[in-house]
Amino acid sequence: MMGGDFAPLEAVKGVDAFFKENKNDVHLILIGDEEKIKSIADIGNIPVEKYSIVHAPEVIEMHEHPTKALKEKQQSSIAIGFHLLAGGKTDAFISAGNTGAMMVGALFSIKAIEGVLRPTIGAYMPRENGSLGLLLDVGLNADCKPENLNQFAILGALYAEHILKIPRPKVGLVNLGEEEGKGNLLAQAAYPFLKENSHINFVGNIEGRDILLDKTDVMVCEGFTGNVVLKMAESIYDITQRRNIKDEHFDRFNFESYGGVPVLGVAKPVIIGHGISHSTAFKNMIHIACRMMETDLTGKIKEKFSAQEI
Repeated sequence: MMGGDFAPLEAVKGVDAFFKENKNDVHLILIGDEEKIKSIADIGNIPVEKYSIVHAPEVIEMHEHPTKALKEKQQSSIAIGFHLLAGGKTDAFISAGNTGAMMVGALFSIKAIEGVLRPTIGAYMPRENGSLGLLLDVGLNADCKPENLNQFAILGALYAEHILKIPRPKVGLVNLGEEEGKGNLLAQAAYPFLKENSHINFVGNIEGRDILLDKTDVMVCEGFTGNVVLKMAESIYDITQRRNIKDEHFDRFNFESYGGVPVLGVAKPVIIGHGISHSTAFKNMIHIACRMMETDLTGKIKEKFSAQEI
């Protein structure tokens, strides 16, 4: 509850909005400064049986070193959140706080699923036909090996199938040309892995101009390229707002509509939100976590990666 630039006000508003839309049997554990959370009027709109507050007197600020802060601030909302998740006291963890601390917590408190070489984070790409594509990795793994991209494809395809409800999602490798053999050493080496991977529906290389079209559903690249694409996509919405351009497609570039990004490949659901998240983003982050639990996405990933050939 203390993560993000507008904490805990927007987080509380997001919780309130979630319960107004959601009638399922969901209980939220709100971790943060209890006095500040209770002082916000919106908390009074939420039935008391729907949430519990766990007091966390410390906060990991955005500028702090992730590993050092997690170690030294054991009473921060992020540290307590991962402690509860690792101990089985909660089923998923959501925060818009220090991204580095969230990643360190996910990798070292929850750990990767057996068989996953490196977890990844994906981001939604709004496509012109109104659907969503998934781009990954978008920043967690700036440097990768071909084996990593191959696994990202499997993780992304499972997410697209079970969360985005895309049957047999098409997987493409982000490259600088469509033909096989194009690209840098990583792309050239990754292509055969993806082509021979029976766990995915690989359709070949895609170029930058294809990312916002429906040529593929899952777009795979290393985190350096992915993060550049993500930040450029985010800027599209900012530009349209500044220039007062009203267009249904461009409105879908607002990250608030999707909440946060999932960390795929760790043993339990972890959702990381943008530091400038408002109530809509928090509400949607909770929805994503619920869908991940309802579909048992983590269990499906564990089952898939139990195969020795991956």
